[in-house]
Amino acid sequence: MPFVAPPGYQPVYGPKIPYLGPIYGGLRDGVSIYIQGSTPEDITRFFINLHCSESESSDIAMHFNPRFDGWDKVVFNSCQKGEWQSEEKIRSMPFSKGKSFEMVIMVTSQGYQIKVNGKDFHTFPHRLPVERVCAMQIGGDVSVQTINVIGGGMGGGKGQGGYPGGGAGGGYPSGPGGGSGGGYPGGPGGGSGGGYPGGPGGGSGGGYPGGPGGGSGGGYPGGPGGGSGQGGYPGCDMGQGGYPGSNLPGMGGQPVYNPPVPYSTKIPGGMSPKRTIIIRGMVPYAADQISINFMVGRSRDIAFHMNPRVKTRVVVRNSMIGGKWGHEEQELSMNPFKEGQYFDMSIRCGNQKFKVYVNGQHWLDFVHRLQSFSEIDTLEIMGDVKLSYIHF
Repeated sequence: MPFVAPPGYQPVYGPKIPYLGPIYGGLRDGVSIYIQGSTPEDITRFFINLHCSESESSDIAMHFNPRFDGWDKVVFNSCQKGEWQSEEKIRSMPFSKGKSFEMVIMVTSQGYQIKVNGKDFHTFPHRLPVERVCAMQIGGDVSVQTINVIGGGMGGGKGQGGYPGGGAGGGYPSGPGGGSGGGYPGGPGGGSGGGYPGGPGGGSGGGYPGGPGGGSGGGYPGGPGGGSGQGGYPGCDMGQGGYPGSNLPGMGGQPVYNPPVPYSTKIPGGMSPKRTIIIRGMVPYAADQISINFMVGRSRDIAFHMNPRVKTRVVVRNSMIGGKWGHEEQELSMNPFKEGQYFDMSIRCGNQKFKVYVNGQHWLDFVHRLQSFSEIDTLEIMGDVKLSYIHF
């Protein structure tokens, strides 16, 4: 079954490089682009460009270009009307040859703040209005595991719709009016709609997108409404009021970046159906086990305990209610938590169970054992894990 992403959370998995694809909803203050990838041993250079339309010849608001040429450096620049502007050279290299990395491009009022592997690297000041940015290009000696646009309290206003539904392309779901598409849902307006609610061509879309061609659509964009075929890119250069369905809610709030472990936090608003928590991080070398607990703060009951054991490749699931552990579940076809690997986990609360996705694939379900799962108000993460971000 394809990964059904919550509103405002639509990762691109394993895009082919060179890549050129849309940034759905565009950019604005508070939004971040999160990239997991790796560089080959024989890297010379790669680049990431933030474009003002989905065309290689468009204006480039930020050109980010690490160069391994004996004088390792990262070059920043912008390009307007086909003319490159003045280069900014940072003579320091945050990437290592042949190694995995995670990178965050955070949009601030000052510029694009770049973090690599959890450390601040450089802020490139805005030269073009950030509202014009609506596409990203990646090329050169790099492979990319995931690209994800997060934060900014999606919903309302200019082009913040999350998933525009028109001619999607770019490694996302198949655009409307056509086939069943990439790794996601069966595209709107045609195709089977496999697992993407609301089927194409109409209907309200059971809580997620109302497929294109009609219907208001619950939480994603309410598809294009049969619209004018704006190639998935309405609102690009001018940010003119955005995508179809741009007033629908997305995944609000800001993620917490690089929190320390052990980590404990209140779940804002507690758990409720369709509530989704995104956890991204890395399993360090020599890791033994990780523990993720969804708890009732006042009683310390654990409604859902998930315990990946890296060395034995077992993933234990259980609950502890009234001080007593329940029946342990271990059956699983695979354990995606491996030493030295990044992971991307989405935990969704349903009426009957928790659904857990890892790296874009449905991984496991855990049926609720606590009578009232709305009492779950605390998340705890412990053990051998390096957290990149957590987003409610």
